[in-house]
Amino acid sequence: MKSSETQETARRSSRREFLKVSAGAALVAGAAQPVLNAAEPRADFQSTQATGASGKDPYPLAARFGKFLRVTDVTDGLDAVGRADLTLLDSAIRPLWMGMKFWGPAVTLRVVPTNRRMPVIERKDALKQHALWNQMGGMHAQLKVRPGCVVVTSTNGARECGYWGSNNSMDMQAQGVVGIVTDGYARDTDEIVLQKSPVASRGIGRTIIPGRVELMDVDVPVGCGGVLVRPGDIVGCDWDGVVVVPIDVAEDVLCIAARIAVDDKKARRRWYEKLGKKPDETVDWEAAAEYFKDLL
Repeated sequence: MKSSETQETARRSSRREFLKVSAGAALVAGAAQPVLNAAEPRADFQSTQATGASGKDPYPLAARFGKFLRVTDVTDGLDAVGRADLTLLDSAIRPLWMGMKFWGPAVTLRVVPTNRRMPVIERKDALKQHALWNQMGGMHAQLKVRPGCVVVTSTNGARECGYWGSNNSMDMQAQGVVGIVTDGYARDTDEIVLQKSPVASRGIGRTIIPGRVELMDVDVPVGCGGVLVRPGDIVGCDWDGVVVVPIDVAEDVLCIAARIAVDDKKARRRWYEKLGKKPDETVDWEAAAEYFKDLL
């Protein structure tokens, strides 16, 4: 028994040392970044939007986040690499139904409030409002998605407008989108919940797009919920909220979060056994350890 306890103590010490070294390295790296003055050119956000600083495709990396990891595990990993709180979307932005969970690279939309109204229409044109708004130039860009992505919509303080609803959210699902995040509103939420469309929003709205907002850009860096989101950054959501993992630190965060998740599941399994609770998938640390064996 003492040998087992000694090994466990050594393992925990090793984990603490790993986290300490990781955090220190991140802080040193941050301190080493040059400060640009007004005369120097800005770094091109677009140059790394598809693959990130690592030069790797973010899609298979994001898929690994989707196995066994909670938003809280990843948040702890972000703390360890020196990004504490910088990538947590406003806690008011929440999934519309419990059990929703997704991880994927961001595809971004920049939506702004409009300063013009839709014209009054006749009964025969009742179904043409979105088409008319498009003809009026209300949609300045066209969204293109890739299976596995998360659509992140920045609404720039627009008043109530249900940019995402029961119909267009299902359209996204049909195209392979795994999640939708907006710092604005969603509408038709009874149906969104019923059909399990993966939408996380700040609030519930009632109104449609024409005469309220304009889509300005896609695949550009945006601010959403107080956080910078770049195309290709990894976005995750569960009942605890939404978090962004900058692609340049994603591999380190994954490694740390995996260790934290396995340790948590193992500890909670012991409590389950002590309390006589039947184990469930949330304490299956063996499966998690097997999946992340290359990182542990």
